[in-house]
Amino acid sequence: MRALTNKPRTEKQIEARFEGTYAEMVKLRRMAQALRVRDLTEWALEEKEVYTPEEVSPELAWNGGGVAIRGARGKEGLTQRQLAELTGIAQHHISEMENGKRPIGKETARRLADALNIDYRVFL
Repeated sequence: MRALTNKPRTEKQIEARFEGTYAEMVKLRRMAQALRVRDLTEWALEEKEVYTPEEVSPELAWNGGGVAIRGARGKEGLTQRQLAELTGIAQHHISEMENGKRPIGKETARRLADALNIDYRVFL
């Protein structure tokens, strides 16, 4: 956590994160180029035909199981609470698994898979 100071921020201290669709990112990059903003255009996605899953969602590299739970739950239209009721797993445990704070064991993966109509191995 940064302490509050009266010092003005320098250029290197200013950070920004942008999330959005690919079209929005391209628009942002073009606006930055028109304004001659340096460095902003370097991090924007390059225009390519194919992206790896990790390029689209870097979280997959370290939390693939959690992303799979969140995606399958969304596909089935379930809230964490509803999934908890179907599986008998505490809702806060599901939240921790989705956020990569709790490992997903084999038995838990099987219970989730049964409720979400998906193969249990995607969670491991």
